[in-house]
Amino acid sequence: MSAILLGILALPLLAALALWALPAAIGDRLAALYGSVISGLVLVGSLLLWPSGSWFAYSNLLDEVLGDGVRPLQAVTNVPWIPALGVRFHVAVDSISMPLIVLTALLVFLCCLYSLKITPRVGRTRSLIALLLVIEAGVIGTFSAMDLVLFFICFEIVLIPMWLVIDIWGDDHDPAGRKRAATTFVLMTVFGSALMLIGFLLVYREAGTFDIVRLTNSPVLGGHGVPLAAAVLIAVGLAVKVPLWPLHIWLPDAHAKAPTVGSVLLAGVLLKLGTYGLIRILVPVLPDATVTIAPYLAGFSTVAIIAGSLACLAQTDVKRLIAYSSVGHMGFIGLGIATLSPAGLRGALFANIAHGIITGLLFFLAGAIKDRHDTSDLRTIGRALYARLPRIGALLTFACLASLGLPGLAGFWGEMLILLGAYDPSDLLPRTTYLVLMVIAGLGTVLTAAYFLRLVRNLCQGDPAEHPAAAFAVDLSRIELITWAPLIALTVLLGVWPGLLLTQWGSL
Repeated sequence: MSAILLGILALPLLAALALWALPAAIGDRLAALYGSVISGLVLVGSLLLWPSGSWFAYSNLLDEVLGDGVRPLQAVTNVPWIPALGVRFHVAVDSISMPLIVLTALLVFLCCLYSLKITPRVGRTRSLIALLLVIEAGVIGTFSAMDLVLFFICFEIVLIPMWLVIDIWGDDHDPAGRKRAATTFVLMTVFGSALMLIGFLLVYREAGTFDIVRLTNSPVLGGHGVPLAAAVLIAVGLAVKVPLWPLHIWLPDAHAKAPTVGSVLLAGVLLKLGTYGLIRILVPVLPDATVTIAPYLAGFSTVAIIAGSLACLAQTDVKRLIAYSSVGHMGFIGLGIATLSPAGLRGALFANIAHGIITGLLFFLAGAIKDRHDTSDLRTIGRALYARLPRIGALLTFACLASLGLPGLAGFWGEMLILLGAYDPSDLLPRTTYLVLMVIAGLGTVLTAAYFLRLVRNLCQGDPAEHPAAAFAVDLSRIELITWAPLIALTVLLGVWPGLLLTQWGSL
């Protein structure tokens, strides 16, 4: 199984290099087909890894996350890399990382498939597909890294490709705006990464190793001094990527200006690097310091829920609204992690996957609407999407209902478990504080329903006669249906069968 993991790490990188080496005259369709084949192979490889995990090994996720037992890793490769610094090439998967790796492989495959027919106006599809493959390799590397330095390097590999995707293939109506969005994305992410790296170095100073498995089984104890400083630096660095309030300022513009495939990967995959790092590194490696900062993490996460929801109510741009909704949803995930309870952590892990699926679908739909109207401004698009584009309008309503947490769809279970975790947090945390935060977060679910229903009313309902004939466009295309079908199916499947994922992390 280790050969499969190494294969899905190396294949996208080698394929990207080979794609850049091909003649410049290669057509857009052929480049997208090439990317679809490569990303399809990576998806198959990730699915082959899935049965190898010890999925039912845990009776209590908190015990596993806090390092009270040896985590049963699979597909392990652990060899010296930089001996002078004690850095090893140590990669492996388990039940925390495997679903995220499959989600990454699926979304990159769907983005390449989507590009067979629908590409940004600037063209240069060959370079775009190559960058998507590099992003895929970096993200899978981050999710499988078991060494802090390797985690940091893979974390950073994703940065430059996504910056280029936004800067080159972003909104062609606003070149200055897309460059500003790309620059803000880079600067904020570099800032967070620098803080995170300093935190890793402090951990190394205390423990003498970068190995995450060794650190998990022999964590850095103490809730003050150097461990607390390391925990704060790592938490803030990862919070930039999540992003939590008030470090979310880069996200709305990045989403609004990115091309459709860039927005899908940014929301569906890249935001998960931050929450995954909190669960994989912060909680198990610095348990005492995490207990100290957990109430503050929970507080900022709850503020993100409310601030993101209120911002959504004021938006007149579809993509910016979905971007701000991600701030709120990722706030829920941060709250779940900060409860340090089995229910909260499982809810956060589930919501990670559900958000990637649902928000990926929402950004695909927002891109389709923008392509047909040449804008994502609600005031310009007008109403009556049900009459003009009935299939796309129906799918948008479906995705909105899933995102607001309608029972029976994937968005419900994660947030429900997170609220349950806030109701009954770890015994080490102040229960009254978390009860207050639970009530405020519950208000956030009401606001979420309000802004999504407002979006459906303002965009989908109305008289089509109010709009000129030129506004009527081709409805759902075949490639869009093929691309979006897996996300629709998974949204329903995880909604009616949440145990498909929840059982991977033990029983409550």
